Amino acid sequence: MPHEHGVASSEVPSTRLRRHRPDGVPVYSWVARPGRPPIGTLRLQGADDAPSARVHQHAHDFLVLAYVEEGGGRLRLGETEHEVRAGEVLVVPPGLVLGAGREGFRDAAAWAVFFPPDAVEGRSPGALSSWRSHPLLLPFVGPGSPTVRRLTVPPADRSRFARRFTDLEAELRDEPGARRQGATEAALALLTLLLVDVARLADDPSGRARWDDPMLAAVFEVLARRYAEPLALRDVAAEVGLTPGHVTTAVRRRTGRTVQQWLVEHRMAEARRLLEGSDLLVGTVGARVGYPDPAYFARVFRRAHGMSPDAWRRSGRGEARERRPG
Repeated sequence: MPHEHGVASSEVPSTRLRRHRPDGVPVYSWVARPGRPPIGTLRLQGADDAPSARVHQHAHDFLVLAYVEEGGGRLRLGETEHEVRAGEVLVVPPGLVLGAGREGFRDAAAWAVFFPPDAVEGRSPGALSSWRSHPLLLPFVGPGSPTVRRLTVPPADRSRFARRFTDLEAELRDEPGARRQGATEAALALLTLLLVDVARLADDPSGRARWDDPMLAAVFEVLARRYAEPLALRDVAAEVGLTPGHVTTAVRRRTGRTVQQWLVEHRMAEARRLLEGSDLLVGTVGARVGYPDPAYFARVFRRAHGMSPDAWRRSGRGEARERRPG
């Protein structure tokens, strides 16, 4: 998906290798960038399909939508290959191991858009907890082990569906002078429209009861409520009435991240919001998100974002000034 070879992108993909699973499968994470919409797009062209792309299996801890505009190919999910065809939408949840099949996508032209859950819900810790109940994101939430959900766009709607991706890619272009006034707002609006289209395709009267995951919902509710406290895995497990080992295994299998990694992401989401939207001192921001030691907060923030909290604030505000008219 976002890190495959043989792709064209509107900008450098905001993903990075976070870790390898015990079976050696790499897991990629979203990397937030100051002042930029939390969305990435890729155009996959079959003519550029490289052998390494056809066998590379991976997982990610963000959300991915892929649309096969022309042609088709083979998608590998774990040990099983599936044929995909023009007009299909692939709804890829976090934590799933996937890759191109042995035959690859040599005859396909496809799009992918990838984003963290809080791109839709709003950039706050609550968004990371509640996204599984968001009506536009229910297609990503499946029962039991994660799997790709495959939907088919009716032929009459396919040109409009493809335009959603091309319009979104245009708003995300990152070349000098290419960014337009209101690009962030436009990109988020276009993502919402795309998700509306997908939700309509996936509309199912059995709805929430079939797709919800109560255990994950309970874990994320604890993280959202207590992220600013000194919080350990055993505290989370005690609140949801399960053993720490069970919680660790279930959360990692279902989302691709550990409970501790999700706790850090909750804290970092709120830290980004406070840095961009307030004039609080950096040390105060750290204390509010669970890091009373300013130096430790700065180290965690730099490890997550590749820059200091002060640099994030300056960069984000500079980007906002560039977008203002005049």
